Amino acid sequence: MTDDTRIPRSSENDHTVEMAKTRREFLKQKTGTDLKYTGEYSIDPAILPGNIENFIGIVQMPVGIAGPVQINGEHAKGQFYIPLATTEGTLVASYSRGMRVINECGGVKTTVVEGWMQRAPAFIFEDARQARDFGEWVEQNFEQIKAISETTTSVGKLEHIQQWSVAKTRYLRFNYTTGDAAGQNMVGKATLVACEWIKANSPIPCMYLLSGNMDTDKKHSHLNMLHSRGKRVIAEIVLKKEVLARVMKVDTKMLAGATTLANTGALMAGAAYNGPHSANGIASLYIATGQDEANVVESHAGMLSHQLLDNGDFYLAVTLPSLIVATFGGGTGLPTQNECLQLLGCVGKDKANKFAEIVAATVLAGDISLACAVIAGHWVSSHDKMGRNR
Repeated sequence: MTDDTRIPRSSENDHTVEMAKTRREFLKQKTGTDLKYTGEYSIDPAILPGNIENFIGIVQMPVGIAGPVQINGEHAKGQFYIPLATTEGTLVASYSRGMRVINECGGVKTTVVEGWMQRAPAFIFEDARQARDFGEWVEQNFEQIKAISETTTSVGKLEHIQQWSVAKTRYLRFNYTTGDAAGQNMVGKATLVACEWIKANSPIPCMYLLSGNMDTDKKHSHLNMLHSRGKRVIAEIVLKKEVLARVMKVDTKMLAGATTLANTGALMAGAAYNGPHSANGIASLYIATGQDEANVVESHAGMLSHQLLDNGDFYLAVTLPSLIVATFGGGTGLPTQNECLQLLGCVGKDKANKFAEIVAATVLAGDISLACAVIAGHWVSSHDKMGRNR
């Protein structure tokens, strides 16, 4: 890389208005692009170390408000207005429509079942017997390993270690609780210290790789569907037959039949989620509130379950087994993102479970609305009316 192609940086203070301007001018010289709107922002670049490198400005996303939605959770209780950052027309209106149905049916019940964050090192031995015996030693010394790992964090707690043997390798999956943080970096540091202690104290000589990829960081996996990564959260509701017919112009028997067809289609396709569109609400809410956007790939996976009840009402539930959320750390402290978390009452200690319940309720609202729009024939017409730039 020659000096005239190197992106300008300051070794003294790289997060300044001046350095951002210098880089924009450099890019204009190299590409001819005038980054006028990117360079118009209200936040102080001094707050950005730890969030971004080579800062040039802000990409502004429109934020709309859906709701309110009545949530009857263990952590999220009451009515909430949901900030959604998106460029997709009809999205906010659709979620609001689903929330109206939820409200008229008494609200959505939300439950956080469990929550872990993982790091999964792989330990390598001379043969499979050594790997097996090492696994037994790890089980016997769990309390010491737990104590060592927790020396790196005041929040993270090692709860259990899962194990699998493959050839002469023993894969360990460390499962932590992480408070209000998503915790990927937290558990990485904790597991590194634990692995170094294991390597030094194991009676069986071993080498290790800090991530053997069974933590499936930023990747969907069936393992997470079964064993949870992030929050396993469920949002459920009984949709009243009368409300669905009046508001959505859909009969519950039609919805049950269409949902069965959709389940079969998702099964044939090998989809990570069998409902209409969990990723839409999750991504929009994540962007608005400063979540790690790459976690959408894990978080959108799940199951939409249904049952047509004897009285004609319709039970519907969303299970999200790997919803990775944070109300502390990362981008959650940035000004506009923190304001959106404030809208939800999710700033402060012990708010991550509350936020997880809100996300799950939002996904359920979106699925109700889109499923009914497809059945009633409103899907294309609503996008044609509201989702096109004319």
